[in-house]
Amino acid sequence: MATSILRLPLRLSARKTGIMSRNTGLKTSNISRTTQIRTAVSTASGAILPKPDKTPFGLIRMTVVVVPFLYVGTLISKNFAALLEEHDIFVPEDDDDDD
Repeated sequence: MATSILRLPLRLSARKTGIMSRNTGLKTSNISRTTQIRTAVSTASGAILPKPDKTPFGLIRMTVVVVPFLYVGTLISKNFAALLEEHDIFVPEDDDDDD
């Protein structure tokens, strides 16, 4: 019942736009307008599903994931910068002393 009440303004606005757009001169094929159904939050009969189980995501778990990947990324970039300097592709200059 709640979903039918929420869909009523959608149906009314669809009728208004259909009335206003009929006299445009361009005839388009009749495309049936379907309403969206959110199956993730409700069943086919319209009942609201219970909340999903919440998995705790603590600071320790986040640290265990982030720190190793930051370290690996730092090692990769450091080795690549050394490779670029070795082949004289990119050599940083120390002329930033414009005091």
